[in-house]
Amino acid sequence: MENWEAFITHILDLTGFKDYRVEVKEDEKRGLVFIYESQQMLKENLPAIVDAMNHIAQMVAKKHKQEPIFIDINNYRHDREAIIAELARAAAKKAAATKQNVPLPAMNSYERRIVHTELAIHPDVRTESIGEGKERYVVVMPIAE
Repeated sequence: MENWEAFITHILDLTGFKDYRVEVKEDEKRGLVFIYESQQMLKENLPAIVDAMNHIAQMVAKKHKQEPIFIDINNYRHDREAIIAELARAAAKKAAATKQNVPLPAMNSYERRIVHTELAIHPDVRTESIGEGKERYVVVMPIAE
C-alpha cells in the first residue's frame, strides 16, 4: 500500500465518519485515528471497529505483498496494551510470591504476545500459551529455584 493515510481516510469516509484525524507513522507501522463524533456508538463498538479496521489493513497489505500497519482508534490499542502489560506484571508477582501457576483470561494472539514480551526478561517466571482458538490463554509459571 503506497498511501496508508489515504486508504484509512477512504475507509472512514465510506463508514460515514466526518469528524476525524488520521496520522500514519510509517516507520512504526502504526496508524493513529481519532474520531470526534458518535462517541456513544464508538464506546459501545470500539473493539470490533478496531479489529475490523486492522483486518482490512492486513488483507490489503497481503494483497500488495507489504507489511501491514496496525491501526489504533481513539487510543484503544494503546490503552489495552497498557492494561495487559499491567495484568502480566501482577500475575508474575503473584506467581513468584505463591510459587503457583497463574492463568490469565483468554486473549487473541496479539495480546498474548504482549504478555510474553512483557515477562520475557522477568527472572522469576516463564510464560506459556495453552488452549486452542479463541480459548487460548497464557499461564504465568514460577521458575523453580
